[in-house]
Amino acid sequence: MSETTLRTPLYDAHVGLKARMVPFAGYDMPVQYPTGILTEHTWTREHAGLFDVSHMGQCFIVAESFERAAEAMEALVPADIRGLAPLQQRYSQLLADDGGILDDLMISRSAYPGRLYVVVNAGRKEQDYAHIAAKLPKDVKLERLDGEALIALQGPEAEAVLAALNPEVRNIGFMYFKLLDLAGCKDVHVSRSGYTGEDGFELSLSAADAVKLWNVLLKDERVKPIGLGARDSLRLEGGLCLYGHDIDETTSPIEAGLTWSISKPRREQGGFPGHTRIKNELSNGGLKRMRVGIKPEGRLPAREGSIIQNAAGREIGKVTSGGFGPTVNGPIAMGYVDIAHAAPGTPLFLLVRDKAIPASVVKLPFVPNRFKR
Repeated sequence: MSETTLRTPLYDAHVGLKARMVPFAGYDMPVQYPTGILTEHTWTREHAGLFDVSHMGQCFIVAESFERAAEAMEALVPADIRGLAPLQQRYSQLLADDGGILDDLMISRSAYPGRLYVVVNAGRKEQDYAHIAAKLPKDVKLERLDGEALIALQGPEAEAVLAALNPEVRNIGFMYFKLLDLAGCKDVHVSRSGYTGEDGFELSLSAADAVKLWNVLLKDERVKPIGLGARDSLRLEGGLCLYGHDIDETTSPIEAGLTWSISKPRREQGGFPGHTRIKNELSNGGLKRMRVGIKPEGRLPAREGSIIQNAAGREIGKVTSGGFGPTVNGPIAMGYVDIAHAAPGTPLFLLVRDKAIPASVVKLPFVPNRFKR
């Protein structure tokens, strides 16, 4: 590990489990455990996978009231924040003035008065914190939560596993949370959300309690530790964007297929950065390209950066995420193509190792999401 690489509170636990550690977003993180990515991927689909995501950024937006905090955040993101019900969370994007995506993030109406709880991506958190803090009005503050850990339990048995520690878990709806005691750990922020396409939970708690809860969960035979490798293959099958790959400062939420995350009133009324571009892409024929799912023929995966061609051999885009989908049992990819080639069923070619591989546009996700709504 280099001197500049950080460690999560669970680093020693990963090493003890013989994880293969790799640098990721400034942290030393487990990419896989001895059983391997394929086994971990399948286990999460069938049982419950335990992920360390403590490298993510967690913070509060603090104001005199929820309404004031929500108003301040709505000036930075296109989601309806003021409409959040108590204990509800919402997915959104931090936008640049031109409508490009600076990061994607989760925003929750905190259980604590006058606070929003926000989770940002690990590789962008310092930039996000600086950007948000600079843009907030003087009576609204950003409070970092650097002393918190974040772990995720994902898969069809995740609810049963957590309910054995606290039955109240069963009453949490999708994209809602509760503060619960779990295995002697107090006030754990338990949200029904995740990044795998499976039902599951994300658990924010003090770094001091993280190892205790991690070990308690691993004592359950339904739970196995899962690394970043399987996390990536699961989110790709789920058609979920990865910042810096499928979305970045050059892409808008509309191009990325994230229109669903912007409520209709906000699309029309604006009040957030990039509204002119987004409104134009939605209503004035300004949309030039779209993120699509791509299914290559054969077994050869197309990786990020692979050129996408139309049937006539003209370049129409590039792959942003690609690899082998264990559940699909074949290669899958996502990328941006010009709007004329974005419809499912459109034939394409992918340049892989100087070969033109036949492929076609498919509807996302590759594997149906199983969120408990």
